Amino acid sequence: MKSELLSIIQKNFPLTSRPFRTIAEELGSDEETIIKLLSEEKKNKIIRQISPIFDTKSLGYSSSLVSFKIRGEDIDNAVKVINAHPGVSHNYQREHTFNIWFTLAVAPDSRLGLEKTVEILAKEANAVEYIMLPTLKLFKIAVKLNTTGKDAKKEQVTKLKRKSIELSPLHLRVIALAQNDIPITPEPFKKIVEALAISYEKFFSILTELKEAGVMRRFAAILNHRNAGFNANAMVVWDIDEQKGEEMGRRAAAFSAVSHCYLRPKYTNWPYNLFTMVHGKTTEETNMIIKEMALEMEHFSRRPLYSTREFKKVRIHYFSPLFQEWEETQLSMV
Repeated sequence: MKSELLSIIQKNFPLTSRPFRTIAEELGSDEETIIKLLSEEKKNKIIRQISPIFDTKSLGYSSSLVSFKIRGEDIDNAVKVINAHPGVSHNYQREHTFNIWFTLAVAPDSRLGLEKTVEILAKEANAVEYIMLPTLKLFKIAVKLNTTGKDAKKEQVTKLKRKSIELSPLHLRVIALAQNDIPITPEPFKKIVEALAISYEKFFSILTELKEAGVMRRFAAILNHRNAGFNANAMVVWDIDEQKGEEMGRRAAAFSAVSHCYLRPKYTNWPYNLFTMVHGKTTEETNMIIKEMALEMEHFSRRPLYSTREFKKVRIHYFSPLFQEWEETQLSMV
C-alpha cells in the first residue's frame, strides 16, 4: 500500500479539510494508518514536502536556469555564494565543464534584475564562464515518480486553457500562508484558514481558482528522489533543429519518466536547446529510457548530465523580505 500511497499524494492530493481520511477511503484504509505511514516516510526523508507548487512567472518573478564553469578549488565558495540567494531553489554539480547548475528567480520589484544578479553571483563565485538558459517554451513540469512500477511509459501531455486572473490581496495572503509544507495531522490546513479568517470552502475555492489560472500548478507531495529509490536522475540535453523544436519537445514530454521538458537558447559554447529531466532507479534504467527517447527524437547530438552532488533543493519562499535584503547588501557594496 505504501507505493500506492506515495503515488496518490504526488498526483492528486485531495484539497479537503481531512485529506488523509479521503486518501484512506481511496485505499480502503483508515485515517490513522495513513497518517502513521506518511509520518514515517517524512521521518525517513522519503517525502520532502507536501504543499502547493506555484508558477514563478505567474507571480511576477523572473527566472532562469544558469550554469557556471567553476574551477575545482573554487567550488565550495561558489556553492556558498549561490545558495545564499533566496531565489535559488536548486543547485547541483553535474558531469561537464559547465559543472555548477542552478535555478534562479528574482522578485517582481527587483532593482538589480535577473541578468545583473547573475553577473554579481558569477563574479563572487569566481566563475570562469557562465551561460543563462531561460525557458523559451515549456512542454512539461511535473515530478511524479513511478513508485508503483505500474505507470505507462507514455502519457498524454495536454496544454490546459488558463483562466485570466488578477491577484487580489486575499490571493496573495493565501499564497504567502499556503506555500509552506503542511503538517501530517488530521486537519493540516486548520491553522492556515484560522490565520486567514476564512472558511475551508473559501480557502479551497481560492486554491482551485489559482490552479485554473495556472498560478498554482498543482498541490502535491515532492519526494526525495534518491531516498525514494530513484538514484539515477539525468538532465539530458539535446541539440535539436530549431525548426523542429516544438515537435521534438512534445515527443520528449510524452515519456512518463520525463518530469521536466523545456526549449532553451543555444550559444556558440553550448549547442543544446532541448532539456529533459529523466528519472530512473539505476543508471542502466535511465540510459535505456534515453535510448528509447532517442529513437523517436530527431537530433544532432545528445548528452546526459548526471548530478554528482546536490547542494540545494528547496521551494522558493515567495514574497519573502530576504530578496530585498540580499539586494540591499549588494547595492551597499557598489
